[in-house]
Amino acid sequence: MARSSVINHPLSRRQILKGGAALGLGSAAALGLRPSWASPWGQTNVYAKGIEEGPEVALAIRRESLDIDGKAAQPISINGTSPGPLIRLKEGQDAVLKVTNLLDEPTSIHWHGLILPPGMDGVPGVSFAGIAPGETFTYRFPVRQNGTYWYHSHSGVQEQLGHAGPLIIDAAGREPFRYDREHVLLLTDWTYEDPMAVFRNLKTAEGFYNFQERTIADFFADVREKGFAATTEMRGMWAKMRMSSRDIADVTGSTYTYLLNGHSPEENWTALFKAGERVRLRVINGSAMSYFDVRIPGLKMTVVAADGQPVQPVPVDEFRIAVAETYDVLVTPEDDTAYTLFAESMDRSGYARATLAPREGMAAEIPERRQIADRGMEAMLAHSMAGMKGMEHSGMGGSDMQGMDHSGMQGMDHSNMQGMDHSDMNGSDMQGMDHANMQGMSGEQNRMNANGMLAAGAAQPGSRYDQAGIGIDPDTRRVLVYRDLKAFTPWPDRREPGRELELHLTGNMERYIWSFDGKKFSEVTGPIHFEKDERLRLILINDTMMEHPIHLHGMWMELENGQGELIPRKHTLDVKPGERVSALITADAEGSWAFHCHLLYHMDAGMFRVVKVS
Repeated sequence: MARSSVINHPLSRRQILKGGAALGLGSAAALGLRPSWASPWGQTNVYAKGIEEGPEVALAIRRESLDIDGKAAQPISINGTSPGPLIRLKEGQDAVLKVTNLLDEPTSIHWHGLILPPGMDGVPGVSFAGIAPGETFTYRFPVRQNGTYWYHSHSGVQEQLGHAGPLIIDAAGREPFRYDREHVLLLTDWTYEDPMAVFRNLKTAEGFYNFQERTIADFFADVREKGFAATTEMRGMWAKMRMSSRDIADVTGSTYTYLLNGHSPEENWTALFKAGERVRLRVINGSAMSYFDVRIPGLKMTVVAADGQPVQPVPVDEFRIAVAETYDVLVTPEDDTAYTLFAESMDRSGYARATLAPREGMAAEIPERRQIADRGMEAMLAHSMAGMKGMEHSGMGGSDMQGMDHSGMQGMDHSNMQGMDHSDMNGSDMQGMDHANMQGMSGEQNRMNANGMLAAGAAQPGSRYDQAGIGIDPDTRRVLVYRDLKAFTPWPDRREPGRELELHLTGNMERYIWSFDGKKFSEVTGPIHFEKDERLRLILINDTMMEHPIHLHGMWMELENGQGELIPRKHTLDVKPGERVSALITADAEGSWAFHCHLLYHMDAGMFRVVKVS
């Protein structure tokens, strides 16, 4: 059984959960503070001495008044904090987590990225019934992995209300890299609006939160660069589609405050180090809707893990982290100076910020903000390709989500698919590709196995693993791309896939409908079937003009990024607009599992399915 600890930080009077710590239901709430792992002192070495260990973790979920960015708010708290407390488990032991629901509505906790029994996965209506008001549910499962993960609600829109927290699993043996100190960095997006009002606004008007539309000055700048005819033609094409080339994110900094460990940029959360130390930063994107570009000006970062799994070291200056992904990076500050941890939203409407410093109270310069990028012709291509499929979608009013868990989206009307969503494609995103059939393969990509399918580990035709995405200039700094990710060793199951399953990511931005293969979850007649222990290839084709972070519960997806036997394992795959990606899956987890886009409002608008392994 996993053992755990409640730690009273000697400087902050805040509390940390370790392993499976027993914690009284009211203890942290009485302090009314942010979680201790979000204190300026991090959590380095505080687990080493003087710890009274208990048999389990106790978590109490309630709605209460807390300050966020200096303003009164009503988030969902876990043991009195929002985001929730750091939970620390140990590989090879058993986790016991007792969750008490003190809300007036059902709730749940999904342990994102963990391989566990289906009844412990925490998705209401799929793997368990949910946790009713006033009830306690005990999660029990063996801990069979290590690394950086997180947890969050899978009920309604509770995740947007702060119902999330970090989850760290310490390795049973030696990890493939060394470090002297670590800090957990949880990125979230907070709105003072009712999340249901946000959803209704998205249904009401395309681009409701986009305050960065093109101006007359932009028009004349384009005329100078491209000429009057080309500029007017491009503007006319976007207008005909009733879309904007600056539709980068559905929900933006016009309503969001971007937080790092629950702190706004002005609050300057600080992570301490000593010069010369190697510091591990565990970065988690626990936001509802926001992609971030993360950098530390003046420091090189070395990526050593992706989605909790170790990868061969990749030195970078910046990395893009999709919603629900995690990256571990090592930094070694040599100077006695402060550095800015800068996480800029992909649409450039805001940022989260913290400081890495040798002493409390220090701050570094905030880097200059970048301008929003424009979607290019390839975005229109993705729109056109989807439009030609003639797929039917359905519309869902904002009230349809009230009291709903993520497994039962009901009460939706039908509509034709017109004026589709967004895209991440600038002019360079698809260079060298045949836009008619999304080819442009290298010789390595053309390799076929005995079954006439692409050989295991080869990059899928139409993938763009060597590109970070819109708004990133690779000539400015070294940016992580999916092609860089390479596992340390081959994964145990090295069989070729026995079959391929192809799914299209589809949507209607004007009506704010999202789906797989043109059908919302309420319209499908049954689950996606995997055969127990089969080896299959999942192919995802993004027919929309927006990025989608796709998450499969219960099983790993081995991203076929061209690294052969060393392709990396991930629990969440970012699929760029118009892109075709694939992953190998060993269907070794019998039961029913959620499979969905991890953009919260996309999931609740229909981009959700159930995978049944039997």
